[in-house]
Amino acid sequence: MGKSFLLVTASIGSGHEKAASAIAEGIKAYFPDARIDTVDFMRWDTSFINAFMKSCYLKMLALVPNLYEFMYRFTDGNRKGGFIQLLMAQAMSRSIKSLVRKYRPDVIICTHPFPAEAVSHLGDGWRQQFVSVAVITDYSVHRMWICPNMDLYFVGCDFMKKQLIADGIREDTIHVTGIPVSRDFYQAWDKAACRQAAGLLPDLPVVLLMGGGLGLGRIVAALEQLEKLEIRLQLLVAAGRNHELKAQAERFGGTSHHCVHVYGFTDKVCQLMGASDILVTKPGALTLTEAMAMGLPMVLHEPIPGPETDNARYMSGCGAAVWLHAGDNLACVIRDLLSEQYALSDMAMAARRHARPGTVQEIARAIEELL
Repeated sequence: MGKSFLLVTASIGSGHEKAASAIAEGIKAYFPDARIDTVDFMRWDTSFINAFMKSCYLKMLALVPNLYEFMYRFTDGNRKGGFIQLLMAQAMSRSIKSLVRKYRPDVIICTHPFPAEAVSHLGDGWRQQFVSVAVITDYSVHRMWICPNMDLYFVGCDFMKKQLIADGIREDTIHVTGIPVSRDFYQAWDKAACRQAAGLLPDLPVVLLMGGGLGLGRIVAALEQLEKLEIRLQLLVAAGRNHELKAQAERFGGTSHHCVHVYGFTDKVCQLMGASDILVTKPGALTLTEAMAMGLPMVLHEPIPGPETDNARYMSGCGAAVWLHAGDNLACVIRDLLSEQYALSDMAMAARRHARPGTVQEIARAIEELL
């Protein structure tokens, strides 16, 4: 009989869920007889408390992002962060116990810090029933990820391993694998074929604008800046689940001198990236990792304060992205990149150089060693 894997994720944006999906894909390939269940830890039917916390997070992000940044930095402090972490773990421990009783997993894999905290907080009698795994889905380590009782950690870069060790996590539990994304992003995508499939012109430059699953990042303002460019572009807008953004982008497209194509939440991100010359996005780690896998140069703007600022710093430091700061002009950056093909080529090579196509296989192998 195959092993039972429980992936516990969080529907806050789409990055945590996409990471869980990629891991499930890899686990199924590595353990063909495995039973794999994926649970959203922040759904009302999982836990009222967890869902309430999610609702507060999304409202804070939409209405007072500066307050979110303050809370992010405040909870990252050793003393205050540790106390808040303990309170949250205690509040969420009941829901993780219910999941263990229901699914009886051999392995629990967490792609969000909240379930990881709850798992780590369980007593020995509970934790001895399964292998516990944390997969960090940003390019930095927040204090909420410091869960000393986890059996395995998987992180995106070497610096994160050093952060975890400095915070007391055992070195032998930490594996630098990269962030997991679907293997589709590591396939060879032909740009001409992708453009043809999307109904795009073959020779007009293509700029893809994304804001994650929630369609965040002031995309309409970016469109308005790009309208000032004299050169004609094909602009692809992936609005995610943001219906208002989709409608606004469609209205913009009706009067723009650019060719504007608007998409809602789509499973065609590979094709859209494959068709594009440049990606303009807020720096969500999963989107950045997908673009890196495809060798797609990035322009990063409007980071969610806190984790996405760290992601932007990492990706621009790799040479795969240009990070726009206050006062920088998006239109000028796009114009300059398109006129200097060697710069785009260097960014594409840097992206591919830092991509890690074997991430999910490395995760599966490390888990197998503990089963």
